[in-house]
Amino acid sequence: MTWWERLTRWEERHQLGIDVGAMVLTGLVVVPLGASMAPNWGLGSYAGAALAALAWAPLGWRRTHPVASVVTVYAACLLHLLVGVPLLLPSDLAVLLALYSVTVHGPRWAHLTAMGSALVGNLVMVSGLLLQSWAGSLAEMAASAIALWLFASVTALAVWAFGLVRRSRRVTIAALRDRAERLEVERDQQARIATAAERTRIAREMHDIVAHSLSVVVAQADGGRYAAAADPEAATRALGTIAETGRAALADMRRLLGVLREPERVPGAPAAPGAPGSAGPAAAAGATAAPYTPQPAEHDLESLVEQVRSSGVRASLVRMGTPRRLPPGIGLTVYRICQEALTNVLKHGGPDVTVTVLAQWQAAALVLEITDDGRGAAADSDGAGQGLLGMRERATMVGGTLSAGPRPGGGFRVRAELPLPPGAPADDRAAAPGTLG
Repeated sequence: MTWWERLTRWEERHQLGIDVGAMVLTGLVVVPLGASMAPNWGLGSYAGAALAALAWAPLGWRRTHPVASVVTVYAACLLHLLVGVPLLLPSDLAVLLALYSVTVHGPRWAHLTAMGSALVGNLVMVSGLLLQSWAGSLAEMAASAIALWLFASVTALAVWAFGLVRRSRRVTIAALRDRAERLEVERDQQARIATAAERTRIAREMHDIVAHSLSVVVAQADGGRYAAAADPEAATRALGTIAETGRAALADMRRLLGVLREPERVPGAPAAPGAPGSAGPAAAAGATAAPYTPQPAEHDLESLVEQVRSSGVRASLVRMGTPRRLPPGIGLTVYRICQEALTNVLKHGGPDVTVTVLAQWQAAALVLEITDDGRGAAADSDGAGQGLLGMRERATMVGGTLSAGPRPGGGFRVRAELPLPPGAPADDRAAAPGTLG
C-alpha cells in the first residue's frame, strides 16, 4: 500500500475530526471578514460575525451529514438575505462547499434539490444586490442582474458537475471494493466447502479400507481360533488370509496418506533424509514399487468376492449384459458400494451365510445388487456405523440411486442403480457374462 492510499484511508476514517478542524481554522479568517463587511450593508459587526458563523459552522459535518449541512448553510444564507444583506463574503462560499459535499456524499434527491435551490438563491441574491447598489436605468439593472446571475449560476453548475464526477468515482471505487470483498468471502467459502468435501471423501475412503479389511481379519481370526485344535491347516490358511488382508489394507492406507502428506519435489529427485518415504532400508527396499496404483474399479469385483469367499462366506458374482468401460469415479463407486455391502455381510450376516453379487449391465445404467440370506432385520448393530450413508452418498455423487433393507423372508439386500455415460466402449478387461463361484 502506497503512502497516498494509507493517507486516503486514514482521512476517510477521521472525516468528522478533519472537517471540524478545517472549519475552525478557516472560520478564524472567514468570521472576522464577514464582520468587517457587515457595516457596508447597514448591519453591525457582531451581527455580521454571527451570520458568517451560522453559514460557516455547518461545514464541520459536511461529509458525515451532508443533507443536514447543506440545509443549515442554505438557511443561514437565506437569513442574511432576508435581513437585507445580499452578499456576505467570504462566508457565502459555504454554499458552494455545501453543494459539492451533498453532491458527492448525499443521496441523489438531495443534490438535485440543492442545485435547484442554489439557482433560485442566486437570483434572490443578485436582485437584492442590484437594488441596493445601482441607481441607473431599468435596462442597465436588468442586464447587470442577468450577467451576475449567470456568473453565479455557472459557478454553482461547475461545482455541481465537479461533484458529480467525484461522486461517480466514489461509487465506482465502492462497487469495486464491495465486489472484491464478496469475491474474497466467496473464495473462503469455496475453500471451506472444498475442504469439507475432501475430508468427507478421505473419511469415506478410510472407512471403506479399514472396515472391510478388519471385518475380514476378524472373521478369519474367529474361524482360525475354532479350527486350530481340529484342523491346523485351516488355521494356517486363516492366518495367511489375515496377513494378506492386513498387508493390502496397509498398502491402501499408505497410498492414501501418501497423497495427503508427500511434499512436492522435482520428479525423479531422491527424497530428502528424514522425509516421508526415506525412513531407512525398509523404505529403500520398497522404493522399486510404484508409489501410486490405480484405484479399484468395477473389473476388480471378482477379486473382492474371492477375498470374501476366502474368509469362509459362500459368495458368488453374477454378471449380466455387456460390460463397458466406466469413468474412474463411477468405477470406484461400484467397487466401494460392493465392498461396503460385503463388509456388512461379514459383520452382521451371521454364521453360514450365502451372498450373491449381481452386476447387470443395462442400456443406460449399471444395476449392482448384493443379497444375502443372513440375519437381515434381526442383525445387531451399535448404531455407530456410517456404511449405508456412505453408500448412498457415493451413489448420489455419480447421479445414481441406492436402496438397502431387509428382504422378505430373511436376509438383506443392497441395490444401486448407476447411470452409464453414453457411448461407453466395451470393457475387454471384464470376464464374459456369467456366474463366478
